[in-house]
Parts: sequence; structure tokens; C-alpha cells
Amino acid sequence: MTDLGHGADGGEQLSSLRRKTVIAWSSGKDSAWALHLLRQEEAFEVVGLLSTIDATRQRVPMHGISEQLLDAQAIAAGLPLLKVPIPFPCPNEEYEAAMLRAIEALLEQGVTHIAFGDLFLEEIRAYREKNMAGTGIEPVFPVWGLDTGVLAEEMIDSGLRARVSAVDASVLSDDFAGRLFDRQFLEDLPGTTNPCGEHGEFHTYVFAGPIYDHKIPVRSTAVETSDGLTTARLELQEPR
Repeated sequence: MTDLGHGADGGEQLSSLRRKTVIAWSSGKDSAWALHLLRQEEAFEVVGLLSTIDATRQRVPMHGISEQLLDAQAIAAGLPLLKVPIPFPCPNEEYEAAMLRAIEALLEQGVTHIAFGDLFLEEIRAYREKNMAGTGIEPVFPVWGLDTGVLAEEMIDSGLRARVSAVDASVLSDDFAGRLFDRQFLEDLPGTTNPCGEHGEFHTYVFAGPIYDHKIPVRSTAVETSDGLTTARLELQEPR
């Protein structure tokens, strides 16, 4: 597992007083915003990103993002990336066993908290809290309860830029995949769709914003539908 090292934004004495935290990183806007908010909190020292990887396809589950794009985000954010390989499909017990191994490794490096980008789904929060109970690492929810309509606008206003990496084909047409997450996208969403996609209507890949020190050049090259999910094939754009 990647060595988390020491925080780059404070001295050793200050670092020892802060809550050493990793972000449960999906590659999307909600986990990115959780990172953005925690970096503004004196009490927390964000020391890494934690991502599950479909070991068969080498991609982030649901989001369909390649490891190369995930690595590019970690570099832009200036944080080490801790990858947790899981099978596909992944039964719950195998997912939980993989996460427990990751938590044990995090504990060895002094991590005390893990932050999730969940917004309002009570059953998801309860599941995370149940799994973390007794592990020695406490879950935190920086974006919990925020108004998702206001939040979506605030993200865009901040300079956060993302592409829609996948959509639920039963909710959104395939032409939503690969689009920019911007005001036009929000206006075009059906009225029943949550503006942050909290019910799984869509997923995003963040390529620019206040959490990064540089923009990630990414483009959408194709769209494909499988098992009810329409995925945009996103890839790094080579410099000319």
C-alpha cells in the first residue's frame, strides 16, 4: 500500500494534532467536493485518496474510469492514491473483506478518519457507519445534507469541471454520457432527476477545479451501453 507520509500543508507538530483522513474517492464531483471542504477545515489533514478498482477491467466500478485517469487525478490533487482491487461482479462479503484489509493498512499509517461524499441517502450512510464501527477509523460526511440544487451550482461556480462518465440508461438517454457537467446539463436533466445524481442517475469524472493544481486534459471518444449503464469512454488527450 502507498505510504501516506506527512501532510504537505503543515508542520509536524500541527500535523500530529489534526485528524489524519483519507477520502473515499470515486473520481466524481461529490468526493471531490468532500476533499475541497475538508481542506478548509483546520481539524482535518487529508493524506490520501482511497479507491476501489474492478480488478478484471482495471476501472472504477459504476463510473467506468480507467486507472490511468484515476492516477491523473491523484497527481493533480497532490495526494497518494490507495487502490483496493475487487472482483467483478463483487458480492458484498468480498467487498467488505477487501475494505477491511485496506482499513487495517490505513490504521498502521495512523489514519483516524475516512470521508465519504454521500449527500442524503440514509441507508447508504447507515451501511458505511455499520461497516466502520469498531475498526478504529471513523467515517465523516462533509457534504451530507447540503441542498443538491444549490450544491450543483456552487460546484460549477467554484471552477469545478467534470464530464459525465456514465448514466443510468433507464433514466437518461445516451446523449447525456460524455457531456460536461455544467448549467446546460442541469437545465436539460428531466425534472425527476437529482441535480447531483445521488440516486445513481449519472456519474462524473472531475478534471479541473479548486482541488487540483492543474487541469487534466480529458476527452470523450465513444459511448456504449451495457447492463443498463451507458458509459462514455474517457481518455487523456495527448498534447499536440
